[in-house]
Amino acid sequence: MRPFLSRYLSYPAFVGLYLLFDWATYIDPMYGLNITPWNPDPALGLVFWLIHGRKAALPWFIALLAGEVLVRGMPAGLPLTLLCSAWLVLGYGGIGVALRRSFSSSDIFDNRRRLGAWVAIVLLGTALNALGYISLLSLTGRIPAGEWGTAVWRFGIGDTVGLLVSMPLIWVLFSERGRERLHAAVWRWETLAYLALASFVLWSVFGSIVRSEYKHFYFLFLPVIWAASRQGLHGAVLAVFVLQLCIITLVKWTHAVDIQFYELQLLDAVLALVGFFIGIVVDEMRQVADELKHTMRLAAAGEMAAAIAHELNQPLTALSTYGKACEYLLERGESGALLQGAVGHMIVESGRAADVVRRLRDFFRTGAMQLEAVEASALIEGMARQFTPLFHEHGIELVLAPPSPLAVNADRLQIELVLRNLLANAQDAVMGQPRGQRRITVSAERLEGGRLRLSVEDSGPGISNSLAARLFEPFVSTKASGLGLGLVLSRTIVEAHGGQLWAEVGQHGIFRFILPLARASAAATGEYGDK
Repeated sequence: MRPFLSRYLSYPAFVGLYLLFDWATYIDPMYGLNITPWNPDPALGLVFWLIHGRKAALPWFIALLAGEVLVRGMPAGLPLTLLCSAWLVLGYGGIGVALRRSFSSSDIFDNRRRLGAWVAIVLLGTALNALGYISLLSLTGRIPAGEWGTAVWRFGIGDTVGLLVSMPLIWVLFSERGRERLHAAVWRWETLAYLALASFVLWSVFGSIVRSEYKHFYFLFLPVIWAASRQGLHGAVLAVFVLQLCIITLVKWTHAVDIQFYELQLLDAVLALVGFFIGIVVDEMRQVADELKHTMRLAAAGEMAAAIAHELNQPLTALSTYGKACEYLLERGESGALLQGAVGHMIVESGRAADVVRRLRDFFRTGAMQLEAVEASALIEGMARQFTPLFHEHGIELVLAPPSPLAVNADRLQIELVLRNLLANAQDAVMGQPRGQRRITVSAERLEGGRLRLSVEDSGPGISNSLAARLFEPFVSTKASGLGLGLVLSRTIVEAHGGQLWAEVGQHGIFRFILPLARASAAATGEYGDK
């Protein structure tokens, strides 16, 4: 990543941008010195230091000297200017060294812990830097002795706010991954909306800020929270930076030099930190959600093992049968139509097996479905055949609904997984009952609107209100060895089919799910009418 950054932030480009930042934020200087309410230029310098390390010291020193000469007219004289610039480079460089040692090249703003560490380093570093810089100016008589504390406070707050507000966006803009994520997060119409809201709110409340009345400042939290909650950290850093830019522009445009800057600065810093922490929390939640989806797909692999065995059993058995037939025909010297037919059947069955594997692979990777008309009775009977030996062993009575010609529009493999999960849960539920009272009923019922409801009921103890409220949450399971993902996965599959899956509270277990009927079945029952 660093070679990429180097192309866009070379030494001359850094000096030019640093001078631009210095000139734009040179507002209400104290004694004409580099003591101003906002100092975002050190944020650019720290990003430059993170890129180049100690090699950044010389161009940063040149940028500081150029700013003293071109922006402020070097009010402290050449010797003191050289000494103070050297001190600032050492101070800022110390912050840069601490950041480089604490973080890798791309993980400064990845989570709350790192953000907190970054804030701590910035606060401590700017405080020490301000103490040394202002003490040098004070010892040489450039600052009256009675103003030492005020100058330290003002310079330190200016640096702190400039770094906290500006550095995240500058870092994102000059990192390859950050630019990509920023583009993906904020390149949308919604971004213009909250930036426009931020500008409007600031313009609306700026009159009271000029009068040192900050009672309406809290309105500025609205666009920042909007950006952070919708677009994560990248939306927050953009909104906060734009707000600071607007504040600087309004102060410079209106010449509002009589406002209490330190209050406005602190409010700006708090606004930035709140937005950043909300944005990082949102990013972390999204990352957890993505990881959970991936975990669920991996958990589905275990749940689908039986489905793979069942689906591959028929084509593999057929392949074995046709292979033996080919051997028999070859022994007889057959080389005509019979042998060709047997080989053709083997090709068809191998294609069926390959299709099963492909569909399962697509499901694990992306959750993709292959919808087809599947008869409900075939689904139920197929699952019953798989569970019958186990149910017989444990004395469980399985009652099936009468055969029905209705078909649902579904991915057969995925809906079989849902039925398998529900039947396995029902089996566990009835095992606590004495033999003779273990019963599981599977039924299908046509509903209005071209839908079919399938139900799995058991004679187990049922579901309480408290359990029903949490039953479909990840990692909630009544089984000692359960992962708590089976029902979550099942609901995800059913909802992806446009249906619903739920559990009913009662004296015995009841799970139901609804699927859309295939068009042919719905049309045959008059559900679609003239559609």
